[in-house]
Amino acid sequence: MQHEVTLGQPLLDSKGMIAEEGWARHPVWHYERKAVRASALRIKEWDYYALTSMSGEWTLALTISDLGYSALYSIAFVDYRRGAFAQTDAMRFFTMHRTGLAPSSTEDNQVSVSDSKLRIAFIKRGGQRILVFGAPALVLPDGGVGIEGQITLHQEKGAESMNIATSWKENRRAFYLNEKVNCMPASGTLRLGGDEQTLAENDVWGVLDWGRGRWTYTNRWFWGSASGIIDGVPFGFNIGYGFSDRTPASENVVFYDGKIHKLEDVDFGIPASGYTDTWHMTSSDGRFMMDFTPAVDRHTCTDFRIIKSDQHQVFGYYDGKVVLDDGRVITVSRLPAFAEDVFNRW
Repeated sequence: MQHEVTLGQPLLDSKGMIAEEGWARHPVWHYERKAVRASALRIKEWDYYALTSMSGEWTLALTISDLGYSALYSIAFVDYRRGAFAQTDAMRFFTMHRTGLAPSSTEDNQVSVSDSKLRIAFIKRGGQRILVFGAPALVLPDGGVGIEGQITLHQEKGAESMNIATSWKENRRAFYLNEKVNCMPASGTLRLGGDEQTLAENDVWGVLDWGRGRWTYTNRWFWGSASGIIDGVPFGFNIGYGFSDRTPASENVVFYDGKIHKLEDVDFGIPASGYTDTWHMTSSDGRFMMDFTPAVDRHTCTDFRIIKSDQHQVFGYYDGKVVLDDGRVITVSRLPAFAEDVFNRW
């Protein structure tokens, strides 16, 4: 079942359950933290941006997340050619959602964090998402020291995004509200070590992963995302499963020229031999067939027993084809992007 929700509405009803589960082409659900039937310690909120250079073969990932009992901020730079990544993180405890993340992905707002290791600011103004960041002591994969920049992502008015609202079978008051805004072209400047560059037109493309929810204690999910340009047309996809009850809808979509083409279930085909061997991805409707060749496994594991996060975010290249709703076949060749397998207990 792929239930598409088209009408704007409150996310949760009077019992704290999702009023209408499914997927949407635009942000139709209105999230209010006070409507969540759970302690603030159980509510998860995050804004995550990933920007990928098609020519430079790198990805920059920026995170501001507030989990109630703690907040996590992160800057990561992934170098596909060198097969390495650099990352710096900061944590604050018992933030209780005072970080300032907005209740809506569409409203203008600003959220910023800083400490001795990093600084990050996300600013939304109309159709622009301005990312300001720096980590002066971060040692990059090429040996250079320091990263900073100001990059603007341009969100075209009317462009469709992937939105999903689903709950868990074991607890219908546990919910996942998520929007993926793919294929946003980037402009601005980036300094890596002593090298400052102006981003070339149509080279760097960004995705926003905007999420709010109350989760169950233990979860494992699979997520893949790509944003770029093929034959002069913005192209990307969002694929994922394993997180919440996806009976109402999947989050599997292809983005082409600002429109969504809906897919059925996708299997990541992760080889038993390990994450760094080629993945063979297929969809149940035969419209998504990709080989994913890893270049970097950004593996991190935090284990405090009662709290654990084991993440394999793998960056590499996609080759294959997708079939659009009208039957057109889009061929994909060496598109830099990522996929992940994450286990969380928190």
